[in-house]
Amino acid sequence: MIQVDITSQNHIIAAIVKHPVLDKDQKLKKSYFHSHLCYSVSVFKSPHWFLMTKIIQTLTLGVLFAVTLSANAVERLYYVAADEIEWDYAPKHFNLMMNMPLKDSQKVFVESSDKTIGSKYKKAIYREYTDATFTTLKKRPAHEEHLGLLGPLFRAEVGDTIKVVFKNNGSLPYTIHPHGVFYTKANEGAPTNDGTSKAQKGDDRVMPGTTYTYNWKVPETAGPGPADNSSIVWVYHSHVQSIQDSNSGLVGAIIVTAKGMANPDGTPKDVDREFVNLYTVMDENESHFLDDNIKNYIGKDVDSEDEEFVEGNLMHMINGYLFANLPGLNMVDGDKVRWHLIALGTEVDLHTPHWHGHTGLINGRRTDVVELLPASMKTLDMTVNNPGTWMYHCHVNDHISAGMTSLYHVAPKK
Repeated sequence: MIQVDITSQNHIIAAIVKHPVLDKDQKLKKSYFHSHLCYSVSVFKSPHWFLMTKIIQTLTLGVLFAVTLSANAVERLYYVAADEIEWDYAPKHFNLMMNMPLKDSQKVFVESSDKTIGSKYKKAIYREYTDATFTTLKKRPAHEEHLGLLGPLFRAEVGDTIKVVFKNNGSLPYTIHPHGVFYTKANEGAPTNDGTSKAQKGDDRVMPGTTYTYNWKVPETAGPGPADNSSIVWVYHSHVQSIQDSNSGLVGAIIVTAKGMANPDGTPKDVDREFVNLYTVMDENESHFLDDNIKNYIGKDVDSEDEEFVEGNLMHMINGYLFANLPGLNMVDGDKVRWHLIALGTEVDLHTPHWHGHTGLINGRRTDVVELLPASMKTLDMTVNNPGTWMYHCHVNDHISAGMTSLYHVAPKK
């Protein structure tokens, strides 16, 4: 038998190979030291000594490589709270894509009346804080201004761990449930009748005023595949009452970068700018706060089945904005730009993001339109080479009319 035991600061790895012709009465033991690793090899002498030596060498190199990968892994720590705030879907009350006032048919989404709430709603959103006291909001950098309603970006490289200290500052139970990454039952962020113990149920419902810590692994299966770019996107959201939670605003994105392709801050090395865009018809009729919004912005009872009322609460948004009110889609001529696209919702959420002025590559295919289904996530790379302000919108006709539009800006290179 050959036994290789390797011990590092945080890991103990054992690899064993059996060989049927070894003479167990003759034994030779050697110790080896490599950097901060210490390992011992026990070999029983036999006529196959040379072969066994080669096996030892191969095993040792493989295990050392595994330890090296583990040693390079990073724990990425985030302090995130669910906060209940007032959100404005259209601060300008103007169709900025067309540079014109809203049509009468469009005012149902942004103007308050005795039948419509308007552009402002009470929402619950994820926000990042500087530390575990949850007293100081972490300021978003300019390149993340476009995230709007979305929660903080969770970034990781394959092999890393994402640790999220989550505080519920809201009035209802909430969670954080991630897609794509690896989690145990105690870190799923979703209530399930799965027979697990009470100790594994703390993640299911984080009650108002309490804190819970989620730990998610980022294995190779969470990272880019053979046909993908160097980074891909996943979504996270609250999953206590999934439909109501997401329509209330509790949604964010995870970006996973291939091993060796991330900068220290988790951004990919091979692009200049990244944008994350959520396309969805956010249904305020399904929000936890519908009654609060009626009280706060209409001020009297309303027929919640009224057609005009229902229509006015269907927010055809990109990152929480209508009619090109979305800020921050800024880049410079020559930039390599990566667009991460997400869709959520129902059967009406069949979206086709379209860029004017440029094309991009998605899984090797050249296009200027991407097809999104509910709960789908796609990534497109684009090199911008055409300065100007360009339309960027869903190409479904009804969605354009309802405000699922924006503008992106390519500045000339100085």
